[in-house]
This record gives sequence, structure tokens and C-alpha cells, in this order.
Amino acid sequence: MSFRKDQLLTDKQEAFLASIHHQSFIPEDVNYDDLQAIFKKLLSSGMHGICFSMYEDGQEPGDHITLEQVRRRMKILKPYTKWVRSFSCIEGNEFVPQAAKEEGIKTLVGAWIGDDPEKNRQELDALIELANKGLVDIAAVGNEVLYRNDIPLEELKEHIREVRAAIPKDIPVGYVDAYYEFTVHPDLTDLCDVVLANCYPFWESCHIDYSLTHMQQMFGQALSASKGKKVIITETGWPCKGESLGGAQPSDINFLKYFINTQNWCKQAGIESFYFSSFDESWKVGDEGEVGAYWGVWDKNEKLKY
Repeated sequence: MSFRKDQLLTDKQEAFLASIHHQSFIPEDVNYDDLQAIFKKLLSSGMHGICFSMYEDGQEPGDHITLEQVRRRMKILKPYTKWVRSFSCIEGNEFVPQAAKEEGIKTLVGAWIGDDPEKNRQELDALIELANKGLVDIAAVGNEVLYRNDIPLEELKEHIREVRAAIPKDIPVGYVDAYYEFTVHPDLTDLCDVVLANCYPFWESCHIDYSLTHMQQMFGQALSASKGKKVIITETGWPCKGESLGGAQPSDINFLKYFINTQNWCKQAGIESFYFSSFDESWKVGDEGEVGAYWGVWDKNEKLKY
């Protein structure tokens, strides 16, 4: 998920968030070394899920990635997560669920749906094949397609119906988008077995001090739209470097604070979430500015940051 001008916090929303009590899992007067220690302990205890970053420096979507590279990165993640999320099913992305299953990790597997009908067909066929091979625990048909306006809503809904009919009934099928899209499109929500919501206070210019509160509100909105279906946070995170967006400032300290607060709250509340992201990816600078390259728990050289 990236910047959406129409979703920036208004002055009134910021004033409201600033006025209320904010839950925090971080002790007062904590210093940077303390934050690092808390982060390491929390990471070692294990995350529910993490988004899988495919690309090394010099690589980008469209490049074909090897099974060897995917396996190497999966082995790094294995001690820290129960689930991984992938974003595509072609050009080497199909190796993500294979490598995850080899390591005993569960999979949320996504077919990337864009504005290229031929590639969409390849993605859907590959997702169906992977699911029928037993490599998919949750199937996601598309990621933020509505935001990019790549295909009409009715076409997206038909893709979801197709996948639902073609894979085993015990595999939940959903669609990933920003939390508010499930309120705006109840007919789309009705088609999903599970609501897969991206929740990013950073991209709505939220200050770190009330970022957890805002993320809780985002989840609550998706939960209200879900009509009793499970809601999974499919992306949430905070960058450690790059440009600020309103009150949202990237920094190592803010990265650590956001990770600690959101991971603890999700565990306490029993909410399944996928942290974004596993490794820094330089190619994302083109889409999101400098900040796009610094969302990883590990850096671009696969070294744990903290």
C-alpha cells in the first residue's frame, strides 16, 4: 500500500487522535538500546506472519527469480514466523509457497491482478494450480486492484468466483485491499471467505504516538464491514528511513516502536497479521520515493537491522 491523498488525516482527525488515551506496550523513558532489546525478544518469540520480499538489489518485478534465492530467504525467516504472504504466482513467485512448505511455514498466496489480461490469466491459473497441489493455505485474488483501477470491479469479482470454484473448499479465498474498501464495496466483501485488510497509519500521515490507536481503528472498520467473517491484517509496518509524510516520520526508533506496539497488540487481541516487510527492496523507490526501500525487518543484504 502506498500514499493516497484522499486518505490523509484531516486536522480534526489528528486532533481527535491526539486527544484520546493511547494504548502502548512500550515503557516510559525507554531508550534506543531498550527498544532494540524489546524488539529482539519479541521477534524471537515469533510473529504470526510476514510479507515475503522477493527481490535483491538490481532486481524488480518482471525478473525471474530462482528457487535457490527464495529458499535462502525463507530459511532466514523460518525461526521467526508461522506464515508468509506472497504477492504473485509467476516469474519465480510460485517458489515462495513451495519453499515455505519445505520449512513448515503456512502460506497466504496472492495472484497479482493488473491491467495485462494475459498476465492475469497466468496468475490465476498458477494460483489455482498451487492451491490444488496443497501449497496454499489462504488464496488472495488481487492486491489493491481497486486503488490502481487496473480492471473493473465486476471483472475482479469474476476472478474471485473463478478461483473459489476451482480450488478445494477448505482453502479460504479473499481479496487484499486497504481496510476501507470493504466498507465501500460490500458486494465484494460478500464474495470473500476472509477479509484481507492492509492497515498503514504511516501512509495516512499519522504521528507515531497515536499510530497504534489509528491502526486499531482501521482494523475495527474492516471488522465492521466483514459481517462476521475473519479479518486478517495483510500488511502493516513503518519505514526506518526516507521522507516524512505529514506527522508520520521514518526513523529507526519509530520503526521499533511501531513493530513492538502492533505485534504485542495483535498477540493480545488474537488478531492475525502479516508484517510488511521481511527485507528492504531498492526497486520500491520508483513507486513510493526513497521511503519505499526501507520497510524491511532485514536490510537489503539480508542482515537483521536491530
